[in-house]
Amino acid sequence: MSLPRTFFEALLLAVLGLLLGLLVNHRLVLAASSGHLTQVPAAQALQSHLPQPVLLDEVRELLRSGALPVDARDTSLYADGHLPGALSLPLGEVETGLPHFRQKVASARTLVIYCNGYGCPDSFDLGMRLLSEGFSDVRVFEGGFPEWRDAGLTVATGAK
Repeated sequence: MSLPRTFFEALLLAVLGLLLGLLVNHRLVLAASSGHLTQVPAAQALQSHLPQPVLLDEVRELLRSGALPVDARDTSLYADGHLPGALSLPLGEVETGLPHFRQKVASARTLVIYCNGYGCPDSFDLGMRLLSEGFSDVRVFEGGFPEWRDAGLTVATGAK
């Protein structure tokens, strides 16, 4: 192949890629060019839509500051032991439990969601759901109840 032909083919691919990109993102380009697009750093935009992970020391400080612990585990596990002051909102019962939860908890309150520790996705999934329902400050305690209990911290028992 000759050098001019290779250059022409590379240029053609670049132009086709540009046109395809514009076709797919035309609304974004129009919004940006008209000044209607606000600038938000990508990491900040991503974090605002994800529950933030917190460690045990952060959980203790948040709870001292008035955050609400929310137990995403089954109600039987909650009854056997939970963080003091925690509300039970099992992920498997979120559809039926959410209306009552909304009545009790302000959407601006800091929530610390936990479940059965590392490897348990329920706290993250419940956190995502609560964010989508309008709760604005949702944290996930990934160490969960096992880390709290194993640290020798106070454990409450009993049903809701």
